[in-house]
Amino acid sequence: MLDVRKYAVVTAAYWGFMLTDGALRMLVLLHFHRLGYTPFELAVLFLAYELMGIVTNAGGGWVASRFGLKLTLTGGLFLQVIALLALSTLDPGWPKELSVLFVLVVQGLSGVAKDLTKMSSKSALKFVVPETETGGLYRWVALLTGSKNAIKGLGFFIGALLLSVAGFQGGLWLMAGFLAVILAGAALSVEKGMGKAKKKAKFTEIFSKSREINLLSAARVFLFGARDVWFVVGVPVFLYDQLGWTFNQVGAFMAAWVIGYGFVQAAAPKLTSRSLDGLSTEVRAARIWLVLLALTVVVIIAALRLGVDPGVALIAGLALFGIVFAVNSAVHSYLILALSENDGVTMNVGFYYGANATGRLLGTLVSGISYQWAGIDGCLIVAFMFLVAATVFTSFLSDKRALHTA
Repeated sequence: MLDVRKYAVVTAAYWGFMLTDGALRMLVLLHFHRLGYTPFELAVLFLAYELMGIVTNAGGGWVASRFGLKLTLTGGLFLQVIALLALSTLDPGWPKELSVLFVLVVQGLSGVAKDLTKMSSKSALKFVVPETETGGLYRWVALLTGSKNAIKGLGFFIGALLLSVAGFQGGLWLMAGFLAVILAGAALSVEKGMGKAKKKAKFTEIFSKSREINLLSAARVFLFGARDVWFVVGVPVFLYDQLGWTFNQVGAFMAAWVIGYGFVQAAAPKLTSRSLDGLSTEVRAARIWLVLLALTVVVIIAALRLGVDPGVALIAGLALFGIVFAVNSAVHSYLILALSENDGVTMNVGFYYGANATGRLLGTLVSGISYQWAGIDGCLIVAFMFLVAATVFTSFLSDKRALHTA
């Protein structure tokens, strides 16, 4: 039976962090766009955030396997509080170069915090959900991931609202205070020793030796690159510049999209068939839904090329993309846990979400370049190319349980 208390503690910590994570992204994006930063410069502000996620996931998985998930979870929350307070000291009078460097450093710290918290929360489910519960792991992973994205979407709206009401510095102070309370609760409630491996892993073991986990990780790089290549910079800037939306309207729309995406993600187990072995049908679902996602991007590109109103094409297209992407993400998030043994789960999850961070980094960088090169159309074309790559890697995944014991 599910340990409700442990699940609630992990979920509350993850929710609290993601609320500030979404708010911070929107706060930084809109604040610096208002200061005149170009789409590429905006993308650069988030590069350290994504880059540090790659390193953190790999190293964080190793730390958790040796010292337990409580250390990595509370460590992630603590670093985010420090990052929020540090960013609030940014002086508007500093030269642009110094401001960019300072934000890069602080965003890098926030990236470490985000992926420590994410890796810890996802890994903890392996120890909270009993293996005897048929389909239980998939259901609870989808619920945590989906609810997290809904909370992050709410954070987008809160970030835009805080910028309008409390200003850049005031908004950061409020978020830091809120997250400090969450940190205190997690430090008092999370079980010591959760996730600690019985066999001490060597640091060189952070790289997976499993063919299936390597393939799934490669697919994850391009899956999330395909999302962020148009979602991180392209969409918010397009809505603000081309459609004339206000900060609050952009924040509200982005929030609604991610919240809706989160609800679909939580419902993914009901939208996909489940197998008794927990793998065969789910692997096939990963392949099918990736193809559907690539076709969705083709439809959006075609609508824009055929003269459909850009606002209508983009908003309707984003809605459809969000639904299909949410199912893809939920299936992939489940598969990494299904393919992992308890004793090595933190290492595999860390490696996998390092690939996730690589995809976000790639998408963020290419987003700014693509938008300046060819506008939102350019971002969509690159997204399609990424999805083709993700589909190829997923097509090589085996759906036989016996092959996943590496």
